[in-house]
Amino acid sequence: MHAAPVWYFDFISPFAYLQWPKIRALLDEREVVLRPIVLAAVLAARGQKGPAEIPGKREFTYRHVLWTARQAGVPLRFPPAHPFNPIAALRLCLAAGTTAHAIGAIFDWIWARGEAGDSVEALAPLAEALGIDPAAINSDATKTALRANTDAALAAGVFGVPTLAFDGALFWGADAHAFALAALDDPALLADPEMQRLATLPVAASRRG
Repeated sequence: MHAAPVWYFDFISPFAYLQWPKIRALLDEREVVLRPIVLAAVLAARGQKGPAEIPGKREFTYRHVLWTARQAGVPLRFPPAHPFNPIAALRLCLAAGTTAHAIGAIFDWIWARGEAGDSVEALAPLAEALGIDPAAINSDATKTALRANTDAALAAGVFGVPTLAFDGALFWGADAHAFALAALDDPALLADPEMQRLATLPVAASRRG
């Protein structure tokens, strides 16, 4: 029996937005722990850059996201600026109890409506709609919870978002959702000899010309 899967996400990620409807559907079938984290802190800890920080990859990623959303029939409009600081949106989510309703509302605000989510002021209408006092967004308890979530993600080995994790396995990206579901349904999938061999595959020594 699997432990409850954990979904690590950040509202800065359009791929997390694209995976959210699938996670929402999964919630109807089983328990899923919903854990908002700070992607920037994860990338810094891993010594990585996000796709939007790499010229060329940024433009491709944005176009790919838009194309994927259109293929799936999912409304998508980028916020006024990207990357943006998602801390206020993440804290709002925590202040609202990290409920499916709050997560969906925040994703829709930023990625379906294309509204700014980079400050308490920008999110004020949404906070009011969710019944959240803006002061709760910057409370010490909310800040501590976000740090704890991010620390837990790092301890679990998370290196990007969105990531669905269970039994020590990490399934990174919206496009890995079907793979994750297959592993949830069939625990033997990751125990396959070739799957196991890949986990310990050595890196070839670089050749010198």
